[in-house]
Amino acid sequence: MAGKQKAYVSADDRFDRALSKAEQRLVATLNEPHKIQLFLDRLTYATETVYRAPLQVMRERTCQCFDGAVLAAALLNRLGYPAMILNLLPNKRDDDHVLALFRRDGHWGAIAKSNFAGLRFREPVYRNLRELIMSYFEHYYNLHGEKTLRGYTRPLNLKAFARHDWMTRSDTMELIAQRLDEIRRTEILTRPMIGRLSNVDKRSCEAGLHGANMAGLSVPPGKKRGPLH
Repeated sequence: MAGKQKAYVSADDRFDRALSKAEQRLVATLNEPHKIQLFLDRLTYATETVYRAPLQVMRERTCQCFDGAVLAAALLNRLGYPAMILNLLPNKRDDDHVLALFRRDGHWGAIAKSNFAGLRFREPVYRNLRELIMSYFEHYYNLHGEKTLRGYTRPLNLKAFARHDWMTRSDTMELIAQRLDEIRRTEILTRPMIGRLSNVDKRSCEAGLHGANMAGLSVPPGKKRGPLH
């Protein structure tokens, strides 16, 4: 007699089963994209470069933009949205920034974990990805006020990593990060545009950094941590 076949357990089912009762109750309250953003905002911004799977972030209550976006994608997936992330690409004097994407009524929105106030939530009011990405442009700057956003990747659907248990296994995060580095990129500025960019004024810089964990901020190469200009 043939042996019994193992029942298939999806990645999100494994995530749900791994949560404690208290964590399950918490996750059940995160039933709207803006509530997921508020939850991310309450997590400590990690200062060390460690990629945590969504389950580990839930356990440790700490993350950076990459694992924060992956957690947001996992929580959006539970609400019926595809688990999609996208990487914002700066020049060499700043860090990448990862967004979790969602669409409602044909319009794009985003969730993100960031030290910068302006690099987080976007309501789903943007008609296409470029509109959404450009809404981050003026808020994307380094500690010396240089506007650094230069492009973005195409969206990455994390469904492709289901067999790697991306919601529960932290070693899968490296695979996701590697794939983000490989996929097609779109530039948003021409060389003449870049040459004419002005710096962000001090008031805007300070407003954007309100509530930031300064230890988690990147310093541009060749400059010391110090003034915002």
